[in-house]
This record gives sequence, structure tokens and C-alpha cells, in this order.
Amino acid sequence: MSDNKAVDIKNDDKAVDDAPTPQNTPIFTAPIAAAAAAAAETVAEGDLRVANNPALLSMLQGRLGSLIGASSGYVESLPKAVRARVDALKHLQQQHAEIDRKLHLEIYELEKKYSKQYAPLYERRGAIIEGQIEPTDEEKAEGAKLAEDDEPSGISEDKDEDEDEADVKGIPDFWLTALRNHPQLAELITDRDEEAIKYLRDVRLAYLDETPGFRLEFHFAANPFFTNTVLTKTYVYDQEEIAGALEFSRAQGTEIDWKPEHDLSTTVETKKQRHKTTNRTRVVKKTVPAETFFSFFTTVEEPDSDDEGELAEETRDRIELDYELADELKEKVIPNAVDWFTGKALEYEGLEEENFEDEFMDDYYEEDDSDEDEDEDDEDEDGMSRSAKEAAEPPQCKNQ
Repeated sequence: MSDNKAVDIKNDDKAVDDAPTPQNTPIFTAPIAAAAAAAAETVAEGDLRVANNPALLSMLQGRLGSLIGASSGYVESLPKAVRARVDALKHLQQQHAEIDRKLHLEIYELEKKYSKQYAPLYERRGAIIEGQIEPTDEEKAEGAKLAEDDEPSGISEDKDEDEDEADVKGIPDFWLTALRNHPQLAELITDRDEEAIKYLRDVRLAYLDETPGFRLEFHFAANPFFTNTVLTKTYVYDQEEIAGALEFSRAQGTEIDWKPEHDLSTTVETKKQRHKTTNRTRVVKKTVPAETFFSFFTTVEEPDSDDEGELAEETRDRIELDYELADELKEKVIPNAVDWFTGKALEYEGLEEENFEDEFMDDYYEEDDSDEDEDEDDEDEDGMSRSAKEAAEPPQCKNQ
């Protein structure tokens, strides 16, 4: 009989305490965990050497961050038979992912199928907006019933008929108003953009035939800004890594043919330069990129996966925002355009119109605070403000 005695785990409390489990197994390896604990203890005691050393702190954070998701050793410590069962569950999960992929591809095909039923409604909506046709009496009557709940919008209020309504065709500035009422899209629209977007006649959705994806189409009337009649942005889904909802793979935008002197994507900066020798000044004009809603149609290339630079991160953020906007247009703005025009969509988005104005428009329209507290800070002839002068004066004795 061997001298090594078998340990009865059922009756050995120490063995149970020492057994590796997800609860008592360290997430990090001992050296890093010890370093992190030591650093935390040092700072807790008041020694701020680590906190004040950015290089050391960055090194620790980087090494700890690289271990996120790393194995704790628990699964590896399981008996071989148990680990085999865990592997079997991974196989089942893979089969689940395959079924999930088929599900979402079928959902996509259903979207394509029903888009053909939506098409006549969108065509008629566009014709009414453009004033090409008038709605029927039945459409007006049924719409008036629905508008009873939308009284705050003022759309259904009776107005004096002194105004010559014959000159009003369709619904003016429909799409500009609808886009401006969407919080994220409103942040992209500048004052310069508004005049161009007034020529927007329709926004449509088309599904791709060759590969899963869709195309957003912005139809414009003839305008002084660009020669394009349709600006598009095409989005393709990733078919290889579908583990749930369809995810975007890439996007392709339209190159805008700007007319001379009307390119909204650029602006001209004027600067004065002084010659060091002659002391003469000259005016230098430089064309620089400008913020504009029409940047949405720019094709942005995905940076290399191993590029972790600041510019690469900014590019990834921009692509992510672009996908979000595309999804908003596809799922919300195009199907419910009239609700975005009236502002009702802000209600079911959890935003009241007044709160939307406060939250999103303050950044768009900068307030001029130059007149605030003008009386308090008026400058005297000596250039010192009144408030500063009063603060500088010594206190006077009241008992004289």
C-alpha cells in the first residue's frame, strides 16, 4: 500500500477552500496581481508616486488590460471528462450561431419582400409632398382623425383663409424639417447646409440584389450647389460573421459634383501676413475642409486592424456613427417621415420637443452673452471694470 493517502475532499474543509473555482481563482497571474495590489496599497497609504508617474501607470494599465478575458485556469483544472463536455457545449453553441445566421438572413429577405408593398405608399407620399397630386377627401378625413391627438403640433388647427393658398404647393421644406427634428441628424446640418437641403425632394430605401445590404437615396431637384440629382450611400452587411443581427461590413458613398463657388464641404480662410523685412502686409486665402451634412456621403475606409493610433480610433468612431445614422434613416426616419416633420416622433423617442430644443440646439446656435452683466462690468475711462475697481478699493470706515 502506498504511503500517499487519498484526500477526502468531501470531509476536508481546507481542500474545498483551496479547490479552484470561478469565485476563488485569481483572474490575473500572480506577478501582475501583486503589482496592482501593491500599487493600490501604496496610493491608499498616501504615496502618490504611481499616480504621479504617467509612464508607470500606463504600463500597469496596459499589462492589466491585456489580461482581460484571459483564462483564470479554472477550466483547465477541470477533469478531462468535464472539459470534453464543455467542448461539446461550444459545438452546440456554434450550431446555434448557424441557425441564428439563417434566421437573420431570412428576416432580411422578408424586409426586401415587404419593401415592395411599402413602395406605392412612399411614391404617393412623395407626390403629395411635391404637390404633384392632392390627397383624396377620404385621405384628408382619415388623417384629420389621426391628427386629433397631435393638437400641440398645430397641424390640424383652422387658420384664416385670407392667405392665398394657391401659391403654396405641396408641403414646403418637408425633408429639411424632418431631418432637423432628428437629434443626431440635426447636429450635422449647418446654416450653410439648410439652403441646399431645401432642394431635397425625397429620401428612399432600396435593397441590394447581389449581396445583403441596402442603399439610401437622396433625390434632389436642380439646385445651384451640385449637379447630382441623386446622392446615395450604400451599406453592405457582413455575411461571414453573423452571430446575431446583421452587422455592417462596408459603406460606399457618392462623389458630389459641386458647382464652382458652392462647395459646402470647404470654406475659405482669409489671413493677413506681414513681411519681416518690408513690413508690408498681404492677404492670403486658403481653402480648408468645412463641417457639413454632406460629409455623410463621403466614403470612409476602415483602418488596419492593428493600427491603434489616435487617427485610426477617430476614423473607427466616425464609421460607427455613420452606421448608426444609416440605421436611423432606414428604420425610423424614412418609414415615419411625417412624424419627424411634425415632431411627434420625439415623443416615442422619449424626447419632448422643448427638451430637444434645450439639449441639442444649444450647441447648434451659440448664444451671445456679451450683453449679460453689462452694467456690472462697464469699464471706466482708466480701463478698469467697475466690479474690479470696487474690489480693489479699501473698505471705508462707517464710524466717522
